[in-house]
Amino acid sequence: MTSTASETVADVYAREGVVQVPGLVSPAEVERIRTVFMDQVAADHSLAIDDGVPADDPLARYPRFVHPHRRTDVEAGRLSLELMLDSRILDVVTALIGPSLGAQSMFYFKPPGARGQALHQDNTFLRADPETCLAAWIAIDDVDAENGGLAVVPGSHRTELVCPEPADLAESFTNAEVPVPDGLRKVQTKMAAGDVLFFHGSVVHGSRPNSSTDRFRRSLIFHYVPEASTEIATFYDPLVRPDRRTVSIPAAIGGGPCGDYADAEP
Repeated sequence: MTSTASETVADVYAREGVVQVPGLVSPAEVERIRTVFMDQVAADHSLAIDDGVPADDPLARYPRFVHPHRRTDVEAGRLSLELMLDSRILDVVTALIGPSLGAQSMFYFKPPGARGQALHQDNTFLRADPETCLAAWIAIDDVDAENGGLAVVPGSHRTELVCPEPADLAESFTNAEVPVPDGLRKVQTKMAAGDVLFFHGSVVHGSRPNSSTDRFRRSLIFHYVPEASTEIATFYDPLVRPDRRTVSIPAAIGGGPCGDYADAEP
């Protein structure tokens, strides 16, 4: 999933739907991101989304932040917007899907003992059309299987959005799971802090629990859609242009922070 001297990131992305770019964010920047978000979660949970986890769940203390880029009144929000529009990331995004708009920012803390997130496809939530969304997943810690690093299904970008099945709530904080498409296999990623994983909105991906005793698996994630997109789920509107101006496009049916299966029974 990493490009070589003879193969561009666009080549890998076209073939597998996912490409890892090593060291795109510097160690000093990673440390700044880590410090800013840890300070913010210790101060309050105003950037968090309510995932309905019980009070004794590790994710209750460290909930995921959604759309921090919209909160420029706090440093975590300003930093999110700055990085969402950073030329190093946008240059790769543009190489993969052309001129783009920022649709979402997220920060996951995933402390030791936290559950993972069942396999899913991002465009179930964003509903970008006529194309799809693209994720830029920035590792803020070294990540692997032990601390709940992402697993991806290369080649699944060629599939349609798949109907989910009930997820194992002992393993996942979300209640629906997409099966691995026939003929494909799940691959565990291993990333160093500062690496960025770019993947297509139909790529099936997820993670297992953080089984380590002392390692966070923090990640800062952005989603982008092509500038030519004609609709998106309302939750992600307005979109952000590279010059920081916002733009609205028509609302897609369904989607949102919980996808079309918000009320799915486990």
